Amino acid sequence: MRTAQYWINHLKLQPHLEGGFFRETYRAPLVIPQSALPATFRGPRNVSTAIYFLLAGEDFSALHRLAADEVWHFSAGSALLIHSIDLHGNHSVLKLGQNAEADEQFQCVVPAGHWFGSCLESADMYALVGCTVSPGFDFAEFEIAQRADLLAQYPQHRDVILKLTRA
Repeated sequence: MRTAQYWINHLKLQPHLEGGFFRETYRAPLVIPQSALPATFRGPRNVSTAIYFLLAGEDFSALHRLAADEVWHFSAGSALLIHSIDLHGNHSVLKLGQNAEADEQFQCVVPAGHWFGSCLESADMYALVGCTVSPGFDFAEFEIAQRADLLAQYPQHRDVILKLTRA
């Protein structure tokens, strides 16, 4: 089995501000004008974007939310747990991986507006995944959760909020 460092080097991944490593691999040339998008978008958007994303060890993807749906695709390594708090405050966990007997999925979707973050099921491993966002990703709508704000809004999810926030 390849190591996390192998994939970081081979795929030329860079640190991501939410945690882990990434590299954009696709940005559709077709652009949707802002007038055709919901008000949650702050400008025109490419139809779609895609990245490689890798988490290793005890690192995690901090809780954040986007204005668009994000489709996750498993590529290599061990299972990745994607925690999500939906628009009604319900918490769920999606298991991205290749072991169908353990209820892992090769693909899953996090809907727009959900707070979500991820961590490895096994802290001594890594997970290499792909993420596709449509309309395309733009940092203008990328919002990292503030721990105090989420704890005030969702005190029932204290454990996951403490685990997947940095501040």
